[in-house]
Amino acid sequence: MTSELKILVVYYSVKGATEALARSIGRGIEMTPGCEAVLRAAPAVAAQSGEAMPAVPESGAPYVAKDDLRDCAGLALGSPTRFGAPSAPVQHFLDGLAAEWVSGLLVDKPAAVFTSSNSMHGGQEATLLSLAVPLMHHGMLITGIPYTVPELRKTTSGGSPYGASHVERTSTNGLTQDEKTLAEALGRRLAQLARTLHTP
Repeated sequence: MTSELKILVVYYSVKGATEALARSIGRGIEMTPGCEAVLRAAPAVAAQSGEAMPAVPESGAPYVAKDDLRDCAGLALGSPTRFGAPSAPVQHFLDGLAAEWVSGLLVDKPAAVFTSSNSMHGGQEATLLSLAVPLMHHGMLITGIPYTVPELRKTTSGGSPYGASHVERTSTNGLTQDEKTLAEALGRRLAQLARTLHTP
């Protein structure tokens, strides 16, 4: 019997919205037979020195390790929006992957991106594109959400063809139903691509 494909979901979250997207993407991944979602957090960094926080988080998913990247069949990467760019912890994580880039560790693995912001025009799509660029440098195969997913045409909150997203000011109860559905759809698509790529 073959083991399940591990699809890695790496995120940094401050108020919980990006983590909620990560969990919805994870649900979508696990709707795909033969695939397992592995949630990992990017550790916070100290603003003054750039040093990583202690090795064990106080709550939430464990911190991401290089072994997680080696073992995964696909990757979803998420960050809050910071002026149209990823947060410092996610950028710090990406900046530390030079050896993995040189070795080609992530080449031909599928990838997806996700983000959250406080306002509708807070730079979500710019952040999604910014997250995708380094993954393309690693040779990953970027996927988004196609318009065949009906919620992409009707959402009045988060959601983009570039990836899953959440707009804080459009919902007082966390993710909207459209945002959840789109995140799950992204997780399913990522997992299905990974499974297809691993089928002999």
